[in-house]
Amino acid sequence: MAKKAKKKKHDEHIDESWLVPYADILTLLLAVFIILFASSSVDQEKLERMSAVFNQVFDGGTSFLEQPSPVQSPNAESDQTPQQAQQNSAYLKDQQELAEIKDSVDNFIAVNEMEGQFATAMTDEGLLVTIRDSILFDPGKVNVKPEYTPVVKELADVLVSNPPRNIVITGHTDNVPAGPDFSSNLELSLLRASNFYMVLLNSNSQLKSENFSAKGYGENRAIAPNDTPEGRAKNRRVEVLIQPLVTEDGSSAKKS
Repeated sequence: MAKKAKKKKHDEHIDESWLVPYADILTLLLAVFIILFASSSVDQEKLERMSAVFNQVFDGGTSFLEQPSPVQSPNAESDQTPQQAQQNSAYLKDQQELAEIKDSVDNFIAVNEMEGQFATAMTDEGLLVTIRDSILFDPGKVNVKPEYTPVVKELADVLVSNPPRNIVITGHTDNVPAGPDFSSNLELSLLRASNFYMVLLNSNSQLKSENFSAKGYGENRAIAPNDTPEGRAKNRRVEVLIQPLVTEDGSSAKKS
């Protein structure tokens, strides 16, 4: 009887095709961990470089490191209540009017060539006009120099507004003692502020006393060191604060 031919054993074939996607997954995981590590160091430049590299590696598609554009409301004002929108509009309008007053004062300063004596700045409290005392007063005196009364009148005309704004005038000195005519620098600064206020008020009938106040701080609110002549000159000043009519929350501003 013929013997059956023995079948040759073949080595089992192992399908290794799964290794390719597995390797891809490992590569992606490695990339993600590297990205997370780089992101935690808050190095924006490094993050952008890595984004470019990975974008090229992965077929040049859209990079997953790209910062998404912030979603903005089509109309930010639509998120406000009608009352909030009205308050915001009133505040912005008032700030614009203050900016226009500043432009007028700046023009007044330029026309009179007093850039070294006057300065303006928008502050949280309103429009601040700073005047060096040397242009208004003689040393140790409290009356405004007669030759500068016309200049004060021009400034008064600029300060007229409708509706009227509250205006605070403050006097300031350096730390040098006021001298025998005054009990203190506080008294000297207050008298200077009061006299300047009266000249302003008398220069234009549209300015009303109920909208003005005068204060003196002496040497207590220095804006420069008092150990140099230049610093002391900066501290000897009169400030005119033109206050807003509307606060940021839309309410009416109160007189300081």
